[in-house]
Amino acid sequence: MAPAVTAVVVAAGRGHRAGGDRPKQYRHLAGDPVIRSSLSLFSWHGEIGAVQAVIHPDDVKPYEQAVQGLKLMPPVFGGATRQMSVRAGLEALRHANPDIVLVHDAARPFCSSTLVSNAIAASAATGAAVPVLEVTDTIKQIDSGGHIAATLDRSQLRSVQTPQAFAFAPLLDAHRRAADAGRDDFTDDAALAEWAGMKVSVFAGEPGNVKLTTDDDFARAEARRIASLADLRVGSGFDVHPFGPGDHVMLGGLRIAHERGLAGHSDADVALHALVDAILGALADGDIGNHFPPNDPRWRGAASDQFLKFAVERLRQRGGRIAHLDLTIICEAPRIGPHRDAMRRKIAEIAEIAIERVAVKATTSEKLGFTGRGEGIAAMATATVRLPWSW
Repeated sequence: MAPAVTAVVVAAGRGHRAGGDRPKQYRHLAGDPVIRSSLSLFSWHGEIGAVQAVIHPDDVKPYEQAVQGLKLMPPVFGGATRQMSVRAGLEALRHANPDIVLVHDAARPFCSSTLVSNAIAASAATGAAVPVLEVTDTIKQIDSGGHIAATLDRSQLRSVQTPQAFAFAPLLDAHRRAADAGRDDFTDDAALAEWAGMKVSVFAGEPGNVKLTTDDDFARAEARRIASLADLRVGSGFDVHPFGPGDHVMLGGLRIAHERGLAGHSDADVALHALVDAILGALADGDIGNHFPPNDPRWRGAASDQFLKFAVERLRQRGGRIAHLDLTIICEAPRIGPHRDAMRRKIAEIAEIAIERVAVKATTSEKLGFTGRGEGIAAMATATVRLPWSW
């Protein structure tokens, strides 16, 4: 049985060295807050069961704006030090009592899904593991007078990254013991674990998994993020379902009361089906029928939100993200206007994107054609996505 894994993402610091008019975790990279990239990675990762963010009490509003659409546990407030903030996150998870917990800095937005999987595997094998990089520069020890006191053997040195992964119960116990001992000065969880007597193993980190600290870091990161997602693609989708017996229709993930239902092998959500095909089209990855054949009994009556989740996950597996979803629903009835914003919120929630990246429009066909005769509903969708450039 796979271990139960959770993640604590620490975002309670002020980040003054990064400059700007807001904490660094809420500064934007290529249009998205830094914290969103970090949280989204864990939210979407198939091995992570829950994600606990730790934030500053003053940051509730920017946090809520940054994480729209992501599936996360309610945030908890951190303390005066990083160590206190990590403990707050661990305490919030104690009732879930996971097997493994990953601790990650929100200011590392370039961590990969592979590194997360490697952290989980290393912790499962050893109980405590951290990603490291070899030190390539010569390292000098400096005395109080500003003179070189020693040249260190860099073959024995490593720089340490996050996510750091631990068996949950021992790490929580170590944090509690440190608090009882009046120790709140550990700069990472590996140091605290060492102090508590835990043996911490290492595994290969990633050079790109940088921590954003200064304004120069952000300038380089902005250029990297834009360059990494330079492949802009647009896909279109179209779907139709006829009316049949029923007392409601599923549209955009919402159950809307109506005198008839929509006929189809799944729940016949014509709007979500069009969005699925638009995303798959942008990826040149077939269509909804290829991945969810209508003659497969597994999809009889299935909720279409899982189809949209699948398409979004296919995009994320290729390192991409959604820039915008544009949906048009064509029908005489039911009226879409009263449900428009709720539909946008639902689609944003399913796709784990901000609501401002979802547009929903509606029109009639002026009594012409099958939609004009009230025989069914049609939907058209356009998906604009960004992918890493490759030839």
